[in-house]
Amino acid sequence: MAPENPDAAMQIEPATTAPAAEYDPKTADRAEPFYVRYYSGHAGKFGHEFLEFDFRVQGDGRSALARYANNSNYRNDSLIRKEMSVSALVVQQLKQMIVDAEIMKEDDSKWPEKNADGKQELEIRLGNEHISFETSKIGSLSDVQKSDDPEGLRVFYYLVQDLKAFVFSLIALHFKIKPIQ
Repeated sequence: MAPENPDAAMQIEPATTAPAAEYDPKTADRAEPFYVRYYSGHAGKFGHEFLEFDFRVQGDGRSALARYANNSNYRNDSLIRKEMSVSALVVQQLKQMIVDAEIMKEDDSKWPEKNADGKQELEIRLGNEHISFETSKIGSLSDVQKSDDPEGLRVFYYLVQDLKAFVFSLIALHFKIKPIQ
């Protein structure tokens, strides 16, 4: 039986573009470019005081180098520096935190600019995406609410809190645990 319209069999459906798949740290290539850096600091009466940490995937992605620095010149404290190698699972968890926060969708153009109280920076490279944020120090959620972009700044604020807690936990695990005797 021939079709009523002979050209019907020859018609081609228009190509549809599937929506870009969400980034999934569990299935992503471990060796893909990944880097995250956070800095918070100011210059005050005790000099340049800052907290900074970063994670950088090494080689084939089986590990990453995590670096931490804290300089508080209060009462002549010295610079604290720590470096550690972390596993691919730690990197995967870090990537998951970043993806879940949806920070890569944000824009810092309406966030408060750095000032005399200091600044915060967050730089992330996740696969082919790269983003960098700079804003003033955030004292509390009321500072977030007063900004011109409270939703975006809230995403940044909570992600930074999570990243700092994550880093402090890793440092405690790597450097402060005493073996049970």
